[in-house]
Amino acid sequence: MAPAPVTAQLRKKVLKVLFISLLLDLISFTFILPLFPKLLEFYRDHEASQGSDANSILGQILTGLNAYKNSFAKPINDRYDIVLLGGALGSLFSFLQAIASPVIGTLSDKYGRRTALLWSMAGNVLSVALWVAATDFRTFLASRVVGGLSEGNVQLAMAIATDISDETQRGATMALVGVCFSIAFTFGPALGAALSNISTVAANPFATAAGFSLFLIVTETIYLYFCLPETLPAVSKSTANGSAKTPADSKPRVRTNPHTLLNATHFVFILFFSGMEFSLPFMTYDLFSYGSAQTGKLLGFIGLVASLLQGSVVRRMHPLKAVQLGVASCTVAFFLLGRVNSEKGLYSAAALLAVTSATVVMGLNSLSSFEASAGERGNKLGNHRSFGQIGRSLGPLIFCSLYWWAGRETAYATGAAGMIAVCGLVFGGLKVPPGTETVRKTKTK
Repeated sequence: MAPAPVTAQLRKKVLKVLFISLLLDLISFTFILPLFPKLLEFYRDHEASQGSDANSILGQILTGLNAYKNSFAKPINDRYDIVLLGGALGSLFSFLQAIASPVIGTLSDKYGRRTALLWSMAGNVLSVALWVAATDFRTFLASRVVGGLSEGNVQLAMAIATDISDETQRGATMALVGVCFSIAFTFGPALGAALSNISTVAANPFATAAGFSLFLIVTETIYLYFCLPETLPAVSKSTANGSAKTPADSKPRVRTNPHTLLNATHFVFILFFSGMEFSLPFMTYDLFSYGSAQTGKLLGFIGLVASLLQGSVVRRMHPLKAVQLGVASCTVAFFLLGRVNSEKGLYSAAALLAVTSATVVMGLNSLSSFEASAGERGNKLGNHRSFGQIGRSLGPLIFCSLYWWAGRETAYATGAAGMIAVCGLVFGGLKVPPGTETVRKTKTK
């Protein structure tokens, strides 16, 4: 028996739940981003005041990072201890997500999206609870490890969006997920920074921000438990090996864009884009003496423009056209950032980066979903995300090393060359899957 079709009423309900839950999740996730420098300084100073030796976890990490820092030909001041530590923790988080994403996706194919998402939320709750209780670096590190291994909300939201959308609705639905990202990154960091100024626990001055983050995550979990229906099509047990197959799997699919090509494109794009993202605050600091407020304003501008684009133009574009527009914009942005000498030029590049943020990742996810049948979407989208997270774990360290060794112009010229390679993959390799040429102009809210 074929799965029941997705009704307009069910689609509307699920989209509403996805939108609200992702906003709560991503706002909570972005709280910590502007706090990293001060937060890591606190743990370093705390260990120093406690007389901890170099054999502590933080001491060993800083010793290794200092050895790496001292290998640079140019002298680097002490503030880069914290910069490198933040980059190392970001890379660790992304690497753990790269490991966990395919597993979470496969489990969602087997046991259902709702079940996998609720288990992922349980891990997120534990992660943020550890942050609330983190009066030492070891506990904080544990919170990042748990969070990296359990964070599956975004990929599962994309799998759910795929379940409830046909191929003409896919781009518009994925764009809705992108809008959540843009809104969260516009307001979340500013809210986290504001809450960090309210100190309620002397042993952990960031407990207020962490506590509110925990409140949002718990609220999201309760909301999902009561409001999110299962969207995975009905599965029938079959075949000798005991695997589960849906009616959609019974016909072999013709792969227009092989997953290997899509995953490789995702990896190379994120490798260069994440490096640029991580280096941008340091570039603005060096060129224009930007502090947290000015950097937050710049990032907020990118998020606002991206959300406006996703809510209006991008949702009406075919995902492949959106990806092509985004990588072309990113290539030009890299060239501008390597030569920028005024704030006007900086914001021109930021506008192009907003176009990239609004298009590429969501478009690639849509194209990946086109190539996956109902019973393998979680696994395929999980693998696709894993390749991106591997790129995100390597990009910041590689790009910033090049930035410090060879200078801004060389770093961004290299990034531009990398984006030209991505353009070759996107314009020369990817194709429009049959049956997806028309974007259905339906409301997604």
